[in-house]
Amino acid sequence: MIAKLHLYLVDVTAAVVIGVLVAYAMVENQDKPWWLVLPGAALVALPVAVRRLWPVTTLAITTLATVAVVIGQVLPVQALGAPVGAICFALYTVAVERTRAWSLAGLVVTVIATSGVSGGEPETLLVGLAVLGAVWVIGYTTRLRRSMIERETTQQAEQALADERLRIARELHDVVAHNLSLIAVQAGNAAHVRSPEHAYEALRVISETSRAALTEMRGLLGVLRADADLAPSPGLGGLAELADRASLAGVRVTLDVPGDAVVPEGVGLSVYRIVQEALTNVVKHAAPASCTVLVEVTPEAVRVDVADDGPGVRELGVGHGLIGMRERVAVYGGTFSAGPGESGGFRVVAELPHR
Repeated sequence: MIAKLHLYLVDVTAAVVIGVLVAYAMVENQDKPWWLVLPGAALVALPVAVRRLWPVTTLAITTLATVAVVIGQVLPVQALGAPVGAICFALYTVAVERTRAWSLAGLVVTVIATSGVSGGEPETLLVGLAVLGAVWVIGYTTRLRRSMIERETTQQAEQALADERLRIARELHDVVAHNLSLIAVQAGNAAHVRSPEHAYEALRVISETSRAALTEMRGLLGVLRADADLAPSPGLGGLAELADRASLAGVRVTLDVPGDAVVPEGVGLSVYRIVQEALTNVVKHAAPASCTVLVEVTPEAVRVDVADDGPGVRELGVGHGLIGMRERVAVYGGTFSAGPGESGGFRVVAELPHR
């Protein structure tokens, strides 16, 4: 608002200065009466003050008033500089705010009008064309630049929306893959055990895991709704629950996470998803097994180390799990490695800088 007010004040100042110059030229060179000078100067200059509101109207009034005062011999031909300045202001605004057809029409009309009242000589026509043409080129170039900036802004907004939707899709993949893996393991256990107690326990784990998955999915899908109540993103505080779920699926998890660590929300979410995906892989490929989850938080970075004592055979780079972990780490310029451990099993190590 303040910036617009500043621009309008500049236009008013320009209109007043041009009006004073036109009136002075009328009085000094031809000694015209004030009752004739004031209306003529006002019609030439004052429309400049509202050129941003009505650019075409301003250009038309300023041009016609200039032609009228020169033909009526109220303003001498040699004093056309100030009126042409008013026309330039208006023509620039038309070139910026209106289509190319409108601005070119304004350029042609103003060149013909100013060269006509100044004698119609070729030299005058060329000078008028050069001056007004330069003003038109500057205005039209400004229009193109603004249009380009608007397109870039729109594209950036669309890209941000696409990135956000992709992030949600990855979050959904992590949630579904992790919880369905647990459900699949427990369903397999329930199908093979003969003890009703073990079958009931497997069904209880399936029930709890499916409810947790649905809750997370509703939270993620709610991001797409403007009226959704957004729950906080999972972070380091949710790792204990992940360990408990994996333990229910037959993976003995030892978790070492600093309880009072504070990290940025995005980093915390990435750590949570990396551990979630790593535990999912342990459940799918190594259960029953033991697994150690170590999270170290320093002022500069968060280091995640997930190691199991399973067979250690994985297909690296296949599917979205390891690729998704690498991408999450790459966002923060960190390091990531995944492969067989030195003493067997499989190990995932990630370091995410947060300063």
